[in-house]
Amino acid sequence: MSEWLQRPAPYPPLSPSGWLRLVWRGGVLGGLTYGGLLLLLLVRLVERPLCGLERPVSPFITQFVCRSAFRILGIPLVRRGAPMRQPGAVVANHASWLDIFALNACQRVYFVSKSEVAGWPGIGWLARATGTVFIRRSGAEAKVQQALFEQRLRANHRLLFFPEGTSTDSIRILPFKSTLFAAFFSAGLRDALHVQPVSVVYHAPPGQDARFYGWWGDMDFGPHLKQVLAARQQGRVEVIFHTPLPVADFADRKALAAACEAAVRSGHPAGSAG
Repeated sequence: MSEWLQRPAPYPPLSPSGWLRLVWRGGVLGGLTYGGLLLLLLVRLVERPLCGLERPVSPFITQFVCRSAFRILGIPLVRRGAPMRQPGAVVANHASWLDIFALNACQRVYFVSKSEVAGWPGIGWLARATGTVFIRRSGAEAKVQQALFEQRLRANHRLLFFPEGTSTDSIRILPFKSTLFAAFFSAGLRDALHVQPVSVVYHAPPGQDARFYGWWGDMDFGPHLKQVLAARQQGRVEVIFHTPLPVADFADRKALAAACEAAVRSGHPAGSAG
């Protein structure tokens, strides 16, 4: 196993005050998240028959919940740069389950996720309700995935995916896979779309492992969530929006993927480390 894939040291036992923070933050965050889900589903009952694939209202509910989550957790969220206004997609590095909250808080997007997530208890419901695109990372289904991407892009959905293909320990960036970039080069899309690279940077709480917010490999979700909720002092998260890249400026998907990777690395302390 690669060194970075190994789990961090066991988490220390929580103090009484840590348990209080866990219960309070967990209760409020859970109520907010699933209360927001219920409201979103009610809005979709009207939105779906009137607007079809278009979602003019429900993404604002998701964004409000995600912004509020950072206030509840006590984690400052800093946005640098601005989300693009052009039609297209967003790509970012992937380090933690917190990425979903951070990226949704900063803009209204639809995530692209591996198909297994759809079956995860709780999380799968949230993902489906918020319009996540589920894909199977298999060469045999590449054409089907590309067609699905094209359908959502043509509906003016701002798709966001993680080209690394997996989450990391938050202190490095893996090489970008180019497969999903192929949809941007379809006839009628290439000349109209831009792709915006985004760097998500986690700063651990003082005195904690630099990988404190990273969730990767075969780490269990529950213990990691517990430690984040119970932390007495939090770090911060930066979301850095880079210059959007016109798809038409690139010869193929591999060239576009490489340019996006370079931009994401430029905003991350890991730099050229992989």
